[in-house]
Amino acid sequence: MSSPGPLFRPYDKLVTIHLLDRGVQVPANNMLLRALQYVAAERIAYGRFCWNEECQYCRIRYDLGEGTPERTALACKLMVQDGMRIRELSLELRYCLRELQLKLPEE
Repeated sequence: MSSPGPLFRPYDKLVTIHLLDRGVQVPANNMLLRALQYVAAERIAYGRFCWNEECQYCRIRYDLGEGTPERTALACKLMVQDGMRIRELSLELRYCLRELQLKLPEE
């Protein structure tokens, strides 16, 4: 039987991203969904994510800092970047990250 391998891609540092109202440190050189698993391991692992772009449960809106355009992406396909600001999370991601007590934007 083969080993599934390491959970995270190799990384040499943690980078800071802003998840709604909170700065969190996650491993560099990883997809955003995997990086979120670093801060909420069990919750993300048991989320209803397909990890391959089909389910759309990991949809986010983000920008890369002040003055940059806001974009929509899937966290399973987006490489994490230092200073990334996640502005909106899908319902599934909000549920999985609920223990972080993130302040949701006013609707």
